[in-house]
Amino acid sequence: MKRFYAKLNYFSNAEKALWTASVCLIVCAYIAFGGEGVLTLIASLIGVTSLIFAAKGNPLGPLLMVAFSVIYGCISYVCAYYGELITYVGMTLPMSVWSLIVWLRHPYDGKRSQVTVNAKLSGREWALLALLTAAVTALFWFILGALGTANLLPSTVSVATSFAAVYLTARRSPYYAIAYACNDIVLIVLWVMMSLKDRGCISVAVCFAAFLVNDLYGFFNWKRMEKRQSEGDFVAFVEKSGKKGQNL
Repeated sequence: MKRFYAKLNYFSNAEKALWTASVCLIVCAYIAFGGEGVLTLIASLIGVTSLIFAAKGNPLGPLLMVAFSVIYGCISYVCAYYGELITYVGMTLPMSVWSLIVWLRHPYDGKRSQVTVNAKLSGREWALLALLTAAVTALFWFILGALGTANLLPSTVSVATSFAAVYLTARRSPYYAIAYACNDIVLIVLWVMMSLKDRGCISVAVCFAAFLVNDLYGFFNWKRMEKRQSEGDFVAFVEKSGKKGQNL
């Protein structure tokens, strides 16, 4: 019974309220604006659920992101957003699989429900990320242009922010959430532009607005996790040192 109640209390009241509000907003927008078919609603609900798990450092986050990537790719194909299609199916999906493997291999304190936060990336790695992001962006500018992608500039920027986000997710950095928040802003712009032609696309824009709030919370919570884990590691180190001293 205690384990059952522990599972019910896995999420804080604030997190439950955030998830519930996000779901209600997405469903209401879908009903009000018609949506882009039931796949849009399914993808949105899976996506926002993946974010609340990711905010907790739970591997279910990247696992659900795999499912979201497949469905969102289908939606992007229908709307001729080939940049989004290639980004999510060709990049976010495989890198989410990679993130899932990495998170499972780096549990905090032996508990697979929370990944160990990689608090600090070296300056060299940040430089490498910037270089890789620039290279990917330049490459996709030409690819997406050749494919006749709708709204080329924001679509290309979306590729850049998505690449940075999935890379930082795999590296277990709290700043993955900031990169995703930037991507959410770009996607809100993209789908608002599309909604000028198709009113049903408003529901997708609303979905990413909900994602934005969740990603900002994710960054906040990962910084708290980082602090708790560092304090826990320090206490464990002191206790271990004390036991060694007693044995001498």
